Amino acid sequence: MPFLPAGVSGEGRDLRVGQERTLRFATTDPGIECFTPEQVELMIRPARNVRDRFLIALMRATGMRIGEMLGLHRADMHLLADSHALRCAVRGPHVHVHRRRDNTNGALAKSRKPRVIPVGEEVVGHYRDYQWERDAVPEAADSDVAFVNRFRAPLGRAMSYPNAKQLFDRLAKWAVIVARPHMLRHTAATEWIRAGVPRDAFVFSGAVGRVRGR
Repeated sequence: MPFLPAGVSGEGRDLRVGQERTLRFATTDPGIECFTPEQVELMIRPARNVRDRFLIALMRATGMRIGEMLGLHRADMHLLADSHALRCAVRGPHVHVHRRRDNTNGALAKSRKPRVIPVGEEVVGHYRDYQWERDAVPEAADSDVAFVNRFRAPLGRAMSYPNAKQLFDRLAKWAVIVARPHMLRHTAATEWIRAGVPRDAFVFSGAVGRVRGR
């Protein structure tokens, strides 16, 4: 199965940002928390490596649940302008989300049916950086799972729920904000609503109603 070719060089895993800021959340409903674009960037910048930056950017762009994200395989990432070589007729860069799949990390998708989610150039760029770094680790390069360990043993193992929680806990501490994976789902729904995307075009079930307070 062909994958997106390696792109520009990724950044080192030890990158840190010393500046800290306290930010308020923007919401369309008092009971819903979501991030502003500034807050998303504040999380991406101090992330330890390009895998984590890609995960944040992809969650923000697609509104996927964390279980769906951790269950992605490399074959689900159709990030070329034309995916006919992958036997896919969908145009433009996109991600395939499957309803159920046996994953070694226990990740599960709650959606009732498979779906396709389009993504933009920012996500494609983060994926190129991530591919460049993961392919330098043989165990990670051989794995068909999208998000894998590259710095800690066992190398190449699928990223787990505890790994994801630790990531968001670190980001919350560094950026001095509350940061939970599901808030990126709300953020995606909020941004689509503000952009005037029709409700029936939303590809992640349930998020729109909750953001609107219905």
